Amino acid sequence: MDSSEAPMLPQPVFYIGHHDTNRENVVSGELMDQARIIGYDMITTPITNTAFRDHVQKLCSEHQAAGDSRLPMPIVTSLGPEYTSLGPSDATPSMIATVSPWADVSSSDPVVAHLSRQVVSIEVAYAAFCGISNVILPPLFRAGTTPDAVAVSRYADVVSQSLSLGPYLQILAPFPMDDQKLPKEETVTFKLQSSAKHATEQSSEQPGSDPFSTWDAWNHVRIVCNYAAKLALVLTIPRLLPSDHLQSRWYSEPLRILTLPASSFAANPNGHPVLSKAHQAMLTKYMRLQMPPWLLLSGSSELPQPDYSTSEPTPAEAAQLPVHPPAQASRLAYLRYVQRTQPPLPPLARFAQGYQDFLQSPLQPLTDNLESITYEVFEKDPIKYAWYEQAIALALKDLYSALRRPIVVAVVGAGRGPLMTRSLMASGTTEVPILPYAIEKNPNAFVLLQRRNKTDPLWGGRVQVIKTDMRSWTGPLDTEGKPTKVDILVSELLGSFADNELSPECLDGVQHHLDPENGVSIPQSYTAWVTPIASPRIHADLLHRPSDPEKYNLPYVTMLHQFSYLSYTDRPLPPTPAGLISFEPSIQECWEFTHPLSTSVISQSSVRKRGGQLAPGLSGGDGWNEHNARSCHLTFPVGEVSRGVCHGLAGYFETVLYRSRDGSRVVELSTNPNTMDEKSKDMISWFPIFFPLKTPLYISDGAEIRLDMYRKTDDRKVWYTWQVGVWVQVNGRWQRTGVSEVHSSAENGCLM
Repeated sequence: MDSSEAPMLPQPVFYIGHHDTNRENVVSGELMDQARIIGYDMITTPITNTAFRDHVQKLCSEHQAAGDSRLPMPIVTSLGPEYTSLGPSDATPSMIATVSPWADVSSSDPVVAHLSRQVVSIEVAYAAFCGISNVILPPLFRAGTTPDAVAVSRYADVVSQSLSLGPYLQILAPFPMDDQKLPKEETVTFKLQSSAKHATEQSSEQPGSDPFSTWDAWNHVRIVCNYAAKLALVLTIPRLLPSDHLQSRWYSEPLRILTLPASSFAANPNGHPVLSKAHQAMLTKYMRLQMPPWLLLSGSSELPQPDYSTSEPTPAEAAQLPVHPPAQASRLAYLRYVQRTQPPLPPLARFAQGYQDFLQSPLQPLTDNLESITYEVFEKDPIKYAWYEQAIALALKDLYSALRRPIVVAVVGAGRGPLMTRSLMASGTTEVPILPYAIEKNPNAFVLLQRRNKTDPLWGGRVQVIKTDMRSWTGPLDTEGKPTKVDILVSELLGSFADNELSPECLDGVQHHLDPENGVSIPQSYTAWVTPIASPRIHADLLHRPSDPEKYNLPYVTMLHQFSYLSYTDRPLPPTPAGLISFEPSIQECWEFTHPLSTSVISQSSVRKRGGQLAPGLSGGDGWNEHNARSCHLTFPVGEVSRGVCHGLAGYFETVLYRSRDGSRVVELSTNPNTMDEKSKDMISWFPIFFPLKTPLYISDGAEIRLDMYRKTDDRKVWYTWQVGVWVQVNGRWQRTGVSEVHSSAENGCLM
């Protein structure tokens, strides 16, 4: 199927809310109706009113006026009707509740902190009772201060306690994207009065800029809350976007709301608010998450009053409403325009809809017979089989020019026949005659192969269809019925990590049928590649699964989506349409396999397989498959301002299907993000592989991530082990500051 024929998906839906930072009273049903008429999908509402704020301030002032440290801390009484008008209603599903922003739970003043904790507890519990689904907590970062480690710890404890106050409540923690000065509309204008001593402490700022400090604080909160599914982020987008690395780090986090203050917008020549190209690019990326965040337009602008007296307009009144939103909603109108003009998804993203970050066990084609639907999914790839046809055509030309006879082509693991079809098509375009063999062990697929051989005009009954494991095949016959050798051995046995579906072992078992002088294997070689990543979503998924002692010792196939690279090279990528410069992630080669193997390697393997005086295998067995064991020891540098958390490893592969004998042409496939566009753009057959870490590792600025990885075998199965360490430089010497346990997939290895 041509990629242009892929069905177009609908444009993403932007759910946009209105947030008035000066709103002091609970939103009424009439105000909610006004917001809907203008085009908002939701609105924020305080839980309590100014009377409650004054009540708490009075408690604080009276306690401090007493001046006696022996007095017990003041207690906030339960809410009364004089403190809130919020209640269960039909409008609550469209409301996001905001806990009183003046509640400073991280304050160094113990009285303020104590009262603030009570306020948060009371308001969150009442919002949950009223049926509110999403509650925004007070901010940790406030204008003029940078919270220290103690303040972050206090805040994390309150967030953790809030998670238990409602079984269906989503707790939203607000954080700025970086350490830039908070916009005016995000500044809390009222705060509980603290003593002069603590006021001085609170107003002190830490020197220097640290863009990652806000993410660092969030990471601490998230860890304290054990990656809770009910905890998500409200991220405030600044006027000047931070580095691509920091944007990527936030992208991997559980974003529920993006807050866009008025200061995030600029005015175009006509005076209308617009986002910069960089902001638009960021918004497009974030809105492609499997669960796109809501957008919250923040500011102090009041909603315009409708020009009718009743809460619901009559048809005549509705017809009189302006077609264009009023000036106060110009930012809303602009975002709706951005929504309508979102670029279409690329083919791989369209194909992967619904599979993003969904963990699947790799296939075991040697022990399992695949279903027809699995073959069908692979066959929809618009690139892979076209590239295979090119490789087969090049090989046919090279061999025929030397041999001048029909070329024996064997497709091993033929499935439903796509590679055989491409072999026949290559024979037709090159006018090189072939003797085609299709080898398949799956008895169900074998039925379809036989039928296709009879009914497909291209096949025309000339394909020799053989039902057997390729390693047990007795070999081809020439035109006179005599045993002969295979000239071109075609296979599609590669997994997401190149060799994880035992392509080396399968091809070793059939290599004795390949012509030792001129025989060609397609693919000729393949390499496995890896890089450390941050993926809080996948870690949370594994963490909260039912108890399974091996869940962290399995590599998973998944369409990695909401993740962040941790290591980058110094090679810049081409500038984006927005003019942004980013750098290539550091994705490094683990090992390589080539085919065919040298006869000496195959001979030694055969001797060891028969036992005898040779040493046993290092990982068990006789060691006859030990030539397919591999290991790598890789170092990934981390930028000076690029810290993060490593949750596991992303794995990819590259393969040379065929390189012409004169070296002028090469056909390659790649899932490596650094080379896939160059080698096989829009290929969809393989998702990456993910090797998890049981305990995430914190990565400091300027650190090194060091990986020890092994491919092991005991002649019965193949498995991987992986261990990650973190090293930092102290006084010119590298010291290890963290190390994961050794993960091993031996209990669930791929059976041979």
